[in-house]
Amino acid sequence: MEQLQATRWNGEQAKTSGRVNKTRIEATRAADLANAQTEVDIATFVQWVDAYAQDRAELTSFYRTRFRAEFRPAFDAWVATKPLKTKDAPPTPFVRDEYRLAATAQAERLDAEAETLAAEVRQDIQRSSNYVLAVVLFAVALFFAGLSTKLGAPGLRKAMLVLGCLMFAGTAVWVATFPVSVAV
Repeated sequence: MEQLQATRWNGEQAKTSGRVNKTRIEATRAADLANAQTEVDIATFVQWVDAYAQDRAELTSFYRTRFRAEFRPAFDAWVATKPLKTKDAPPTPFVRDEYRLAATAQAERLDAEAETLAAEVRQDIQRSSNYVLAVVLFAVALFFAGLSTKLGAPGLRKAMLVLGCLMFAGTAVWVATFPVSVAV
C-alpha cells in the first residue's frame, strides 16, 4: 500500500507541477502585456511633454486623446498637482497611485496562485517521501525480527524481536496519520 501511495502522491505532484508551470506562463504573459502597455504610456507621455514644451496645443491635444484609459487617471491627477509650479509635485504620472494596470494586477494574482500551487507540489513530494520512508522502516522492522531468529542468546533474540515489533508498530501508527490519495 505504501508504494502505491508514494506513486499516487508523485502523480499528484506531477499534475500540480503542470498547473504551476501553466500559471507561471500566464503570469509572465500578463507581466509582458503590462510592460508593453507601460512602454506605450511612456512613449505617448514623452511625446505629449515634448509638444507641451513647444507650446503646440493641437499636438498636445492629439497625444492626450491617445492616452490609454488606464493612464488617463494618473495623468489627470499629475496635472492637477501643477508639476511646473509645485516644487513637491511628482516627477511623472507613473509614480502616482492612480497609475494601475489590470495586467500588472493579473500578473501579481497569477504569481501568488503559482506560489500556492508550488507549495502543494512541495507537500505532495514530502507525502510521497514519507510513504517511501515508511516502506524502508517496515523493512528494517522485518530485518530485526528476522535477525532475532538467527541469534543464539535468548536475551539478544528477545531484544531484537522487541525492537523489530516496536519499529513496526511505531511505523504503522505513523503511517495511519498520513493522508491517502485516491487519485487514479
